[in-house]
Amino acid sequence: MNFGVLVFPGSNCDHDCAHAVAEGLGQHVREIWHQETSLEGVDAVIVPGGFSYGDYLRTGAIAQFSPIMEALKEFAAKGGLVLGICNGFQILLEVGLLPGVMMRNRDLSFICEDVYVKVENAATPFTNACESGQILKLPIAHAEGNYYTDPITLSSLQANAQVVFRYCDSDGQVITEVNPNGSLDNIAGIRNAAGNVFGLMPHPERCAESVFGNQDGLLVFQSMVNAFTEVHST
Repeated sequence: MNFGVLVFPGSNCDHDCAHAVAEGLGQHVREIWHQETSLEGVDAVIVPGGFSYGDYLRTGAIAQFSPIMEALKEFAAKGGLVLGICNGFQILLEVGLLPGVMMRNRDLSFICEDVYVKVENAATPFTNACESGQILKLPIAHAEGNYYTDPITLSSLQANAQVVFRYCDSDGQVITEVNPNGSLDNIAGIRNAAGNVFGLMPHPERCAESVFGNQDGLLVFQSMVNAFTEVHST
């Protein structure tokens, strides 16, 4: 399977994502500079975390105009797998591949800590290696992870099982007290209606190796490989 990892000025998790996929799963990875205009030969795209363009104006606001984004939109429209992590999630929102917006964290401060998320939908190309209701421990590092959308869109996300991860406690309780950033409905990750685009605020690439004492994040990347293998083995 061939992964492409987009690289913007200010990205700082691109190498981490490439390492997690290449070393953790033995897959081929190509880092793609934002000024490129083609995703030819790529089976899945990761839009990594970091501070694209220094997060000037607002997170992802400038990155949405990079030349590679037109190719990304076409790739997604054809059913290609797209994973946006943290700043990558914010970029996917800005470019319209996922609904909603990101606001400043509730406490107006940068948060860097481990959190628990509950797998609300295990029947996606990004969570099929998980069990429904499984609790994952993943790190977050962001100042603008407060997801928001209008009531009608939220109802649609809930009805169509597009909410994939919710912040929870270690027992799996989805409660306000453990919501780190004020995100609407404790949302930590959502998918698009077609199911091939997924954005999440936690960083799975930062807990994908045993050396970190936690490999929960590897399940996200393994799920993508599983989904690709299933499609191309029939």
